Amino acid sequence: MAPLTLGFLMDPLETVRVDHDSTFALMLEAQKRGHRVVYFEQGWLRFNGRVAEARMRHVTVRRELGRHFDVLDEAPRELSTVDVLFLRKDPPVDAEFLHATQLVELCGDRPPVYINDPAGIRDANEKLFSLRYPDLMPDTRITRELPVLLDFIARNAQGTILKPVDGFGGKGILFLAPGDRNARSAVELLTSGGREAVVAQAYIPESRQGDKRIILVDGEPVGGVLRVPSGDDHRGNMAAGGTPHKAVLSARDLEICERLKPELRKRGLLLVGIDVLGDYLTEVNVTSPTGLVEANHLDDVCIEARVLDVAERLAARRPKA
Repeated sequence: MAPLTLGFLMDPLETVRVDHDSTFALMLEAQKRGHRVVYFEQGWLRFNGRVAEARMRHVTVRRELGRHFDVLDEAPRELSTVDVLFLRKDPPVDAEFLHATQLVELCGDRPPVYINDPAGIRDANEKLFSLRYPDLMPDTRITRELPVLLDFIARNAQGTILKPVDGFGGKGILFLAPGDRNARSAVELLTSGGREAVVAQAYIPESRQGDKRIILVDGEPVGGVLRVPSGDDHRGNMAAGGTPHKAVLSARDLEICERLKPELRKRGLLLVGIDVLGDYLTEVNVTSPTGLVEANHLDDVCIEARVLDVAERLAARRPKA
């Protein structure tokens, strides 16, 4: 097919880890196929009185630490000049992030193909979206009420996991056993004295063997990685010190993926990373899911190629300028 312009709304390109970053892997694959790669940061996005535009950098990229990209040119461009726009800004999902998802939709009658759809991202909070499938989840509560949380902690003999609703990368996740004398203080801290809701989930003992990050492209599982916590931590997140191991997808994993597929497709959530602990779904990550590079190495696959296949197919249907 004719070369496309592929845009990436992302964190500063200077800061990416070239041997780990999933967005960088997508950029490399786009360049390998002969497409034009441009990127911009959230702060470079604006509305020009008619449509959304951004100061964009046209770049070449290479997996070479310290000199992993060159800027070929930099200029303001309307977002409609981009054929496919990857929304890959890392969390937190704050007000500025939500504003950006609204701005990028202002492209007149020729929007780009979005990966992922801005409205889908807004609607699919990574901790709350899975609540649509309570039968797939551990026993879960979402509340800011201290008595409810303390009662839930007391009744879970195996322990309870507490985490912020908008947390990411394993930050702020606590494990509390029933009878823990720190429980009230921990709940007060996480809820900011009862002002902010938190997620409380029954602890799944299989988490000591790791949690699975399963990558779905257009609703289909294409790879995964088992993230195993260190001996002195309960978190498997690689950002929190977990180590990647090969993941074997079970019948239950595939069942979970199949249940999610229709809703993900309906909402335009084409690149998703779900987290599974034992037999239970815990999170649906849609903002900037990671794990592509690790899954590629462990499963001998190329997930970014699958993503680009979908992007090219959808871009071919885009109205002509």
